[in-house]
Amino acid sequence: MSHTQKSRSKLLGRIRRIKGQSVAIEASLEGNPECMALLQQIAALKGAVNGLMKEVLEEHIREHLGAEDITQQQRQQEIEDVLSILKTYLK
Repeated sequence: MSHTQKSRSKLLGRIRRIKGQSVAIEASLEGNPECMALLQQIAALKGAVNGLMKEVLEEHIREHLGAEDITQQQRQQEIEDVLSILKTYLK
């Protein structure tokens, strides 16, 4: 996948925030967390991961499925690949 430097920087920023959220949950669990605060942290982490997935998936669809220089067979394979990933992600 060929991301522009701007896109790559944005994705790295997202993943660093996700890492920070994960570390915060771990630290919270090492203590005596309030259930609602922990649930809120987990929900925020899930939202962040979903946002990352949406952004990468959207870029992939635009760059690969939207490409004008691929054959119908290649496009069909790309569709199958994306659907396979989505099925795994949405389990």
